[in-house]
Amino acid sequence: IPYIGTDLVQWIWGGFSVDKATLTRFFAFHFILPFIIAALAMVHLLFLHETGSNNPSGITSDSDKIPFHPYYTIKDILGVLLLLSVLMSLVLFSPDLLGDPDNYTPANPLSTPPHIKPEWY
Repeated sequence: IPYIGTDLVQWIWGGFSVDKATLTRFFAFHFILPFIIAALAMVHLLFLHETGSNNPSGITSDSDKIPFHPYYTIKDILGVLLLLSVLMSLVLFSPDLLGDPDNYTPANPLSTPPHIKPEWY
């Protein structure tokens, strides 16, 4: 964009080049955006089950509504608790089970580890 391109780049990046402000801003967006999307999806499902969907034909959708609470809520809470219990037992009882054995080799500052390939290779 010829006329506003420079101003747009400086506004998005926070300066002439990528700097600390740019990295902080994009890290914050990349960190918080999945949580916002998950929250919006949960609210969408809640309202879809409570009020039904809207359609352009004007036909009522009351017969298609499924009561969301308490059956689905209890089922979802039970699934989350089961998943968290399996994850916590894995983390607490055998934390190195899913680890990479290359992470336990002693560091040598004079050579690059074989499992790390820089871009110029």
